[in-house]
Amino acid sequence: MEEKVRDLIEKEIRPALQMDGGDIELVGFEGNNVQVRLRGACSGCPGAAMTLKMGVERRLKQVVPELGEVIAV
Repeated sequence: MEEKVRDLIEKEIRPALQMDGGDIELVGFEGNNVQVRLRGACSGCPGAAMTLKMGVERRLKQVVPELGEVIAV
């Protein structure tokens, strides 16, 4: 599971956020939950929570259905 999440973040999610001036860093795993840090334009964006849940978490769960939730730290 961890390898799939890392791969998806690096190859798909991160480049998409970088095109909009943001960035995402994988911090770690806690059980089935993924901890990430939003950076750049994403760190202060009012829509960051929506991006995290409806974008990042949704996409990761499509590929890794056993994933719990994505948490910003």
